[in-house]
Amino acid sequence: MTEKSTATPFVRTWEILPSRGYETAWIDLGEANLSARGRAVGLAPEPYWVAYELETGPGFVTRRMAVTIETATAVRTLDLRRDADGRWTADGRPRPELAGALDCDLGLSPLTNTMPVLRHGLHRGPGEGPRRFTMAWVSVPELTVRSPVQTYTHLARAEHGARIRVESGTFRSDLEVDGHGLVLDYPQLATALTR
Repeated sequence: MTEKSTATPFVRTWEILPSRGYETAWIDLGEANLSARGRAVGLAPEPYWVAYELETGPGFVTRRMAVTIETATAVRTLDLRRDADGRWTADGRPRPELAGALDCDLGLSPLTNTMPVLRHGLHRGPGEGPRRFTMAWVSVPELTVRSPVQTYTHLARAEHGARIRVESGTFRSDLEVDGHGLVLDYPQLATALTR
């Protein structure tokens, strides 16, 4: 007898503003985890396409993100993993500077903002105020990995969910998420085309 999945499937398509492109993600959202696969195309800084797969464990903590990017001159891949002890690897090589990170953040992808929102219920209410996160941030189209700190703050309830401020360094944007924690509008980055 196989175990019945309790995940809810979603499909979300966004217009990605900086790349002048689009992303579609097929998402299976459970009570405490999600898995997704996505495709994106962009024109800036050069024409490229992206394919990714994302898997989280309990608490929406990243387990693995595999990414492939193709441009006219190169194909790049990245296999980013976090084990149960919190150790990160990129293509099998240890990345100790990512210690403490629970989330991956794929550049130009609004999907990866979902995990911290869901983990702390920021789509439902303010909780305990601003939350600071170390992220395993992946640049697109280069696929380099860095560890910036991002702050998420619930600002208000909104018509379809909530408004949340995301900050990192000098960057700041107030995004709108739906009742499932998925991005509807991310000024400077993305706008959902399907709800």
